[in-house]
Amino acid sequence: MSDNIYKRVSNYVTNLFEEHPNPNLVFHNINHTKDVVERAQEIAAHYQLSESDTQTIYIAAWFHDVGHLFTDIEKHEAKSVEFMRDFMQKEMPANELLIENIASCILATKIPHLARNPMEEILCDADTYHFGTKEFKVTNKQVKKEFALRGYNLLLRDWEKNTIELLEKHVFFTSYCKILLDPRKSKNIEWLKRKEKNVITDNTHKSLFGIDSAKIDGKKENANLLSRGLQTMLRLTSSNHFHLSEMADRKANILISVNSIIIGVILSILIDKLSEEPYLTIPVIIFLASCLTTIIIAILSTRPKITEGVFSKEDILNKKTNLLFFGNFYKSSLEEYQWAMSTLMKDNEYLYSVIVKDIHQIGVVLGRKYKLIRLAYTVFMVGLIISVIAFFVAALINFGHAANNTVITNSTTAPL
Repeated sequence: MSDNIYKRVSNYVTNLFEEHPNPNLVFHNINHTKDVVERAQEIAAHYQLSESDTQTIYIAAWFHDVGHLFTDIEKHEAKSVEFMRDFMQKEMPANELLIENIASCILATKIPHLARNPMEEILCDADTYHFGTKEFKVTNKQVKKEFALRGYNLLLRDWEKNTIELLEKHVFFTSYCKILLDPRKSKNIEWLKRKEKNVITDNTHKSLFGIDSAKIDGKKENANLLSRGLQTMLRLTSSNHFHLSEMADRKANILISVNSIIIGVILSILIDKLSEEPYLTIPVIIFLASCLTTIIIAILSTRPKITEGVFSKEDILNKKTNLLFFGNFYKSSLEEYQWAMSTLMKDNEYLYSVIVKDIHQIGVVLGRKYKLIRLAYTVFMVGLIISVIAFFVAALINFGHAANNTVITNSTTAPL
């Protein structure tokens, strides 16, 4: 098969996804197809395959999930084969054996996998490559979201348990994937088991209060969704504030480092030159002053505020102390802090108020930091501009004096 056919295959499948967009395909989209093609080529490169086998794997990888655009999950492999046959019979009608091999590879990706030859094994491993990567946590969420959007609610029940069972039954066929991906797949299974344990624990707590999770009505489901949404919002807000604080500290460190280097250069080089070039004294002083002021402001922006580090029982009972900030408890004993946190975790209202208070306090600190950093950048910029102007003015004045002295000297020594 020529490179032109390879290109036509990729263009055809890509156009199918573009012409029939389906927002519900959060995972089984063109990006997943491209990933499988890339992984299939990666795995195939480690084995001595014929040109025909390589062609089979490549075309099957491109077509294997096309059926998701037009039919249900259970039937998508057969639909993918149907589209592949229509395309290949137009492009290469004489090569029926190649078409049948491609069809077998696509059908082999149906779970549970039944790979019968190296080509099918490579495609199956490429299709489930993410089982043994760090990206599994992301892809697992994408698949779950896709099933929800496509109405497969039965598959969403006991999701972690079913996914664990899937990964434990799954095997990589090729030795390349076994060596490369099995260790990470084991870690992913452990992560799922921990997650499942947390879900079971949550359900147990609900049962203690007489709540049957199987009979939750629509209002309670909406309340749970709202609660999760609120938790996600608070977590993201706190995370964003943390990253903004890191950015502010980095900006301050840049200012301190740059200006310290400038001051060091000026003191080591230019100071000695001032005796020879006194006209540069004022520009150097201006530049040094602006650099020093910038450093001081940048240091003030990162200078920590010292707090008392203790709290009283009245503060906890009256819900006045933010136990999530170390400055409020670092001097307290472990027993006191454990008691306070236990009290906090028993009171959802207090817990949420503490999180909100923590976010607000971080926001106040960020406001001060960025205000000072903005001032430091402004001082540095204005000082730099004034210093450059002062250098030019001093140089021009000095040049003018030198020129006048030269004219006077020439006029006194010239003959009448």
